[in-house]
Amino acid sequence: MKLQKITPQAFAWTVLALVVILLCGCEKKTEQALLKAELNMPAPDFTLTDLQGKTWQLSELRGNVVFLNFWATWCTPCLEEMPAMEALNRKLSQAPFKMITVLNNDRPEYAQAMVQKIGSTFPVLIDPESKVGSQYGLTGVPETFIIDHQGILRQKFLGPRPWDSPEAVAMISQYFPASFSQTSVPVKAQDPLGKSH
Repeated sequence: MKLQKITPQAFAWTVLALVVILLCGCEKKTEQALLKAELNMPAPDFTLTDLQGKTWQLSELRGNVVFLNFWATWCTPCLEEMPAMEALNRKLSQAPFKMITVLNNDRPEYAQAMVQKIGSTFPVLIDPESKVGSQYGLTGVPETFIIDHQGILRQKFLGPRPWDSPEAVAMISQYFPASFSQTSVPVKAQDPLGKSH
């Protein structure tokens, strides 16, 4: 069996191809690392479609405090906190506030039936491959993230909370733009929601 000689030119092209492959791999890992959610850092942007087929992009909600909740219909604590979430959403309807929920590891038709039963006014976005859940480091449901009006992730809550309480309203209100008059929003300067993470 004869060994073929590699010309210097072929060797150079092979080395160049390997370098390009390695650099692309490193760039992809760095890009993925930048997309992970961290408190006091910009919230990872995403685009998802809701149950009605409307497309939502997180960055387009800039200027509002965003209440981002991950849930599933098979999760009893998720369902238990939804009436309080709906009450909060209605209470802050005149504020620069947007509540969006993401269905995690569940079927849209189940969520549609649940939304109709509860009569919720907030959108339910579909994350079929849990990509957004992975970006946000989801460990279970429910998990809620509070993103300020500049798009910075400020709070992370594991488990259900009494979202319609004066304390919850106060916690969220601190992230409204300074230009917003909070006279119509009842607030207390406490944090009995439990420790955020």
